[in-house]
Amino acid sequence: MPKVKTKSGAKKRFKLTGTGKIKRKHAYKSHILTKKETKQKRNLEHATLVHKSDAPRVKKMLNI
Repeated sequence: MPKVKTKSGAKKRFKLTGTGKIKRKHAYKSHILTKKETKQKRNLEHATLVHKSDAPRVKKMLNI
């Protein structure tokens, strides 16, 4: 049987933590930043965790 490939979009967007949770970046931080407040942009910089209801789907994409 051939190897199961990881979804290339998922491997660029998600990282695993030491405890096995999945980290993600916030949306709305890539362009059209002039109309967004400095506070909003600063708060979007920090990474957060994938919601527990979405975690199984992301793990399937990452073949974990």
